Amino acid sequence: MTATPPRQPRGQAAEDLACNYLCGQGLQLLERNYLCKSGEIDLIMQDRDCLVFVEVRYRQHPRYGSALESVTRQKQARLCRTAEHYLQCHTNQRTRPCRFDVLGISPGTGPATEIQWIKDAFQA
Repeated sequence: MTATPPRQPRGQAAEDLACNYLCGQGLQLLERNYLCKSGEIDLIMQDRDCLVFVEVRYRQHPRYGSALESVTRQKQARLCRTAEHYLQCHTNQRTRPCRFDVLGISPGTGPATEIQWIKDAFQA
């Protein structure tokens, strides 16, 4: 069995920032870095009665597109399969409404960080 490589410090910092931001918006963290054969979901949160699967994207430079643009159809399909796995393993969550959010993080001007949050970014 191969060891998982250590998480990128920048990616971990972006996920920490995203989690803190979303908790500040009233969401509650249920799970971080849910991993299965299909893929990984960065954050699984609760927004009132809704289960929210959150993809966090960080881009240092917009040269190759924005952080939000980097969530391709392939990535969306992997997220959907991973969410299905989560729901199969967590039977108490199956009847709850769900949505997929994307949170893009990029450096702003000066020391500021730009956060873009798209609720219900795509459908399963």
